[in-house]
Amino acid sequence: MASDDIAQLTDALAKTHVGDGELSFRGLGLKLDNAAAAEELVREIEQQPCLRALCLEGNTVGVEAARAMARALESKDTLQRCYWSDMFTGRLRSEIPTALRCLGDALVCAGARLTELDLSDNAFGPDGVRGVERLLKSPSCHTLRELKLNNCGMGVGGGKILAEALMECHRQSTAAGAPLRLRVFVAGRNRLENEGAFALAKAFRLLGSLEEVHLPQNGINHAGVVALASAARHNRQLRVLNFNDNTFTKKGTLAMAKALRHLRNLQVVNFGDCLVRSEGAIALAAVLREGLPVLKELNLSFGEITEAAALVVARAVADKPQMEKLDLNGNCLGEEGCEALREAMEDMDRADMLGSLSDDEGDQVCESDHDDEANNCNGYEDVVVEGNGRIGEEDSPEPLRSPAEILTFVSSPSQETLLQLGDMRTQLQHLVNPSDPHKAAEMLLKIASLYNEDAETKAAVFQAVDAVLTKVISASCFHSYRFLSTLLVMMGLLKAEEKKSPKVSLVPGQLLCLEHAVQQEYF
Repeated sequence: MASDDIAQLTDALAKTHVGDGELSFRGLGLKLDNAAAAEELVREIEQQPCLRALCLEGNTVGVEAARAMARALESKDTLQRCYWSDMFTGRLRSEIPTALRCLGDALVCAGARLTELDLSDNAFGPDGVRGVERLLKSPSCHTLRELKLNNCGMGVGGGKILAEALMECHRQSTAAGAPLRLRVFVAGRNRLENEGAFALAKAFRLLGSLEEVHLPQNGINHAGVVALASAARHNRQLRVLNFNDNTFTKKGTLAMAKALRHLRNLQVVNFGDCLVRSEGAIALAAVLREGLPVLKELNLSFGEITEAAALVVARAVADKPQMEKLDLNGNCLGEEGCEALREAMEDMDRADMLGSLSDDEGDQVCESDHDDEANNCNGYEDVVVEGNGRIGEEDSPEPLRSPAEILTFVSSPSQETLLQLGDMRTQLQHLVNPSDPHKAAEMLLKIASLYNEDAETKAAVFQAVDAVLTKVISASCFHSYRFLSTLLVMMGLLKAEEKKSPKVSLVPGQLLCLEHAVQQEYF
């Protein structure tokens, strides 16, 4: 190791925090590739006589460095808390499981009894879960109270491995006379999907000791939510439920509402961006009126909730003595609805409880509650199928001058057929249905795929893109999050909730058209 590297490491280690048995190297940015690079850190560990907590967050540890640290940890039977988040930046996926296994085996060898294990922000995937599987099943985790695996890319496979490890730990600890009593479980942003949710729900049901569950952004839809709701009923001490940015819809929300009736200790419920919708919100409000006596925070933002349902929720929480925050932002209230909600909260002397409504989607008709009304926007199938050459009266009373040319472009999009449309390119907006995000996105990408740097073609493509997006975005039934999510999924930039969701081949022109669109006034 070069002398200047040693000096840099020595200077960094001088900033370590040691106190109450905790040794912290948090955020030092140490690059520990091998045993020599980790020598000073290993010495610090060895010299800590009663090590209770070790923080390695914000450094990067290679396999050989992990082995060196593991040897130092083999004698640390007092270790209880491992803060090992964000400690493999720049490492190969193949390195991480080996490094984790070395460190975990050292704790087992030492006879440590962990109460907290944080491995968040380590993109180790299912193989990384394999790396800590032995540790999680061992007696070292029989005493575990907090397990944090946020943003680790576990996927469905990793979720299943984790669930089985927790169940095995519970079985072994129960046999030993002291059942695992895990209280806090954090696994947001892991792409667990329904299959991972099913596996974890089985583990949660067995544990029965959870007080906090955080599973935001996992691509879980109503089937997985129903399973998790059933498991929640078996964890009567739950204080925090955070399922933000999954997809409940009606079935999932009703199942969750049923589960909440059994949870009288809940203080924080975060179902934001979960599409609980109006019927689901009303079901939750019924639970609020009858139970959840110590609730402090309720997040139902971005859920396609209308004014009437939002007012029902507001009245339900008004009498909660410990209630501090109600988040109904990003729903479908409209200006008058937002004002009515604010007035209602003021009348109940709870105005300070209501969060911002700045991202309200407007009083658009939500598909969940008014399916028939949502279809008022003329659909793709309705365009120029009648013999009179006209489109839906509501969108445009003007007849198309040459419907045959429009249909030729739709059936066989090409630069040539687009250019032949001339000024009729603006009428392509009538071929999209704003209430059908898939078809609207499909039309947009078809047009954008024709882009090239030829001045005439470029102008024609931009003109058509502007026409389509102006129609889509200005429609009363337009839902921005659904449309943009669908668009990004079709471009392959987001993982779809449905495994068979169609995807187009991404071409540079589509990205350039989006770059153009976001700079326009309509966007």
